[in-house]
Parts: sequence; structure tokens; C-alpha cells
Amino acid sequence: MAKRDQDVHFLASKEKIERIHEKMDELGIRSIGAYLRKMALDGYCIILDLQDVKALVSLLRIGSNNLNQYAKRANETGSIYHADIEDLQKGWRKSGRT
Repeated sequence: MAKRDQDVHFLASKEKIERIHEKMDELGIRSIGAYLRKMALDGYCIILDLQDVKALVSLLRIGSNNLNQYAKRANETGSIYHADIEDLQKGWRKSGRT
């Protein structure tokens, strides 16, 4: 192992230092130097692009809203007719959805 003869310093808020110590405790690491070296060399940060997931959730909301409208109409009338479906589709188009 190479000799550790270089000094590295950084500033952090009290809250950040407390969080570092919490993470150290979770891992059972007592030395902040060992923890910071390990995280700097082997740790990783994850950046997730969730745009596709957000679009999917939006489509699911739209679909479930439409289904709820059908269910409400069926519960109110005891059945659902072609005219009811057309009426719901008109409302759907007016709301800006295709």
C-alpha cells in the first residue's frame, strides 16, 4: 500500500457531518478517514432519468381516470350504453387528451 502523505480537506455543515457519522455507524466504520477514502474511491452516485417513468405514470392516471368515469356511469345507470361511451369520449377530447 502506498504511503499516505497527502492532505485533503473540505468543509461541511454540521448536518452533513452528522449524516456522514450516521452512514459510518450503519456500516460499522469508526474512522472518518477510512470512510471518506472508501467512499471517494469506491462509492458511487446514481443519477436517474425518470422522464419515461413520469410519462408512463401520467398515461396510467389518464387511463384510470377514464375507467373511473365508465365505472361511475355504469353504477349510476346500472348499465352502460354506446351513447354513454360517446359522451365520455367527447368529454375526453374536450379535456385536451386524445
